[in-house]
Amino acid sequence: MNMSSIHPTKAPLGASASFLLLAGVLPLLAGCAVGSGMAGEPPAAGDAASAADDAIPVAALPLFRGRIESVLRFSTNLEAENVVDVLAEAERHVTDLLVEEGDTVRAGQTMLLLEDEAQRTALRRVESQLERSRLEYERQRRLFEQDLISEQAYNQARYDMEQLELALEDAERELGYATVQAPISGVVTERLVNVGNHVETHARLFQIVDFDSIVARVFVPERQLSGLFVGQPARVLAQSLTGSREAAIERISPVVDPQSGTVKVTLGIPGNQGLTPGMYVEVDLVAAALEDTLLAPKRALVYDQEQIFVFRVAQDDDGPRAERLLVRVLIESEDVVHLEGDLTDGERLIVAGQAGLKDGARIRLLDPTEALGSVAELGAASAPTYQPAS
Repeated sequence: MNMSSIHPTKAPLGASASFLLLAGVLPLLAGCAVGSGMAGEPPAAGDAASAADDAIPVAALPLFRGRIESVLRFSTNLEAENVVDVLAEAERHVTDLLVEEGDTVRAGQTMLLLEDEAQRTALRRVESQLERSRLEYERQRRLFEQDLISEQAYNQARYDMEQLELALEDAERELGYATVQAPISGVVTERLVNVGNHVETHARLFQIVDFDSIVARVFVPERQLSGLFVGQPARVLAQSLTGSREAAIERISPVVDPQSGTVKVTLGIPGNQGLTPGMYVEVDLVAAALEDTLLAPKRALVYDQEQIFVFRVAQDDDGPRAERLLVRVLIESEDVVHLEGDLTDGERLIVAGQAGLKDGARIRLLDPTEALGSVAELGAASAPTYQPAS
């Protein structure tokens, strides 16, 4: 199981996704180089030069609104829950094959024929004997009703008829074994015999897989069990297929594996959606989702032991300063986070140059294109993953 805690709602993001995010907000910061876009009168030449020498160069990006998801990611191989081996129920020779590997069959459809000459003869023999026994029973019954024979003779005639009726059922069953039928609807994935083969009783003839019963089984850590429920949406991503496939939690095991500390979770995939058993996939369980919520660039986070901080751009009479804020990450994706803290729309968070930065330090805002290098070049070819607030 390969697991990473959080992922965005869009298609899976590659290594350049963070560049795309930043590219989306670069136009908002055009002209944010030293002294641009700041309130107040420009300082005197000497003061400005001194301030420029003392200020720490940083790059900042604004907060914006968008959608974010908390996703649990796992890796697994798909399975089909309805897989049936079709077995021979009698020792016979194969006389005819009616299906091949890859064929779709319906429950009850004839798949294979075995020799049945001896069984047909045996059936006709029992039918003839039974007909004679029934006539004899009727004659004995009439005689018994007239008190012309003993009760023992009458019971014997009835017993003989009943035994032949049971023999008829056996003969019909033996003849029925010559016709091998599909026990379930599905696709023939294996054919293990050829015409002319002599098969033993219980020999495997075919395998049938119901492709509409494909499931993904993942093992979720016990600590995350409280956030799961039957019907919870999920996405399945396969390397050989484009895009994701819909899935949902179908069952949650009621026990925890004491060795791994995990719980088995089974996800159903309706209509199989082009997936096949054995396929290696990644499963994203959507633990939480927020629409139109305030998002911050993930690279703005600063970790100090157990606490998380961000630096926002504050403005005073002397120019821009860095203001340190304690925050808590509520939902995290590869590139953006939803934070709990004193933040509002449009505020700018420092995303470059904040290492070692002190609260209240004077800063000099760089053009993000210069500070973040190739971001603009990458963003010119692609739209950003998230659009900033206007």
